Amino acid sequence: MEAITVLIIIIAIFVLSGIKVINQYQRGVVLTLGKFTGVRKPGLRVVVPIFQTIRRVDVRSTPIDVPKQEVITKDNVTVGVDAVVYFRVLDPAKATLETTDYVYATTQFAQAALRDVTGNVELDDLLAKRDEISNQIKTIVDSQTDKWGIDVESVKLQNIELPADMKRAMAKQAEAERERRAQIINAEGEKSAAHTLAEAAKLLSTNPAAISLRTLNTLERISSEPSQKSTILLPVELLDALRGGKK
Repeated sequence: MEAITVLIIIIAIFVLSGIKVINQYQRGVVLTLGKFTGVRKPGLRVVVPIFQTIRRVDVRSTPIDVPKQEVITKDNVTVGVDAVVYFRVLDPAKATLETTDYVYATTQFAQAALRDVTGNVELDDLLAKRDEISNQIKTIVDSQTDKWGIDVESVKLQNIELPADMKRAMAKQAEAERERRAQIINAEGEKSAAHTLAEAAKLLSTNPAAISLRTLNTLERISSEPSQKSTILLPVELLDALRGGKK
């Protein structure tokens, strides 16, 4: 009786060890005696213990960080560049059978592509055309990982670290550009003011009454402020007569 009980327990353990649960975001790659025999979908799945093994593969979109790479750009500037790669496993069988570690393999190839692409562009293009460079890296990595059953969804350049002397030079350049723009704005303001004054002078010269009103307005502002200065007013006709006498 005890032997039967022990046998039943052994059989139960054997059967239970063959029951596997595959989550919704996973696929199960089954090997029978070391040979690929299929891919199991999510749910409760049964394999034959000892003879069959199952490897779960995550098919969700997965981000991986590409460590900072020291790169010399086309115009001989040393910069540090890192990125992030988003990929998804489309074929779990290929991802399992074609490479020992598809995540590590994708990371390594992304590093190589990052160095190659950024090393063939100038610093200005690297700073101004991030999206274009990211797409170039994505195309290169995607073409390689396709044989592993992996789809590279996107590549994003994150940080571009410049040398300290380059940062100082760029800061000086930016300051000089701001000063240049400020001078242009001031010059345009002075030009506009000069045009306005010229038009005002032309208008006042054609209307003596306007000159008198302007004079009275000026006197009103002066009289409202405490001052020890004395103001002497001369009629416009007297000034005209003096001018005529000089002629």
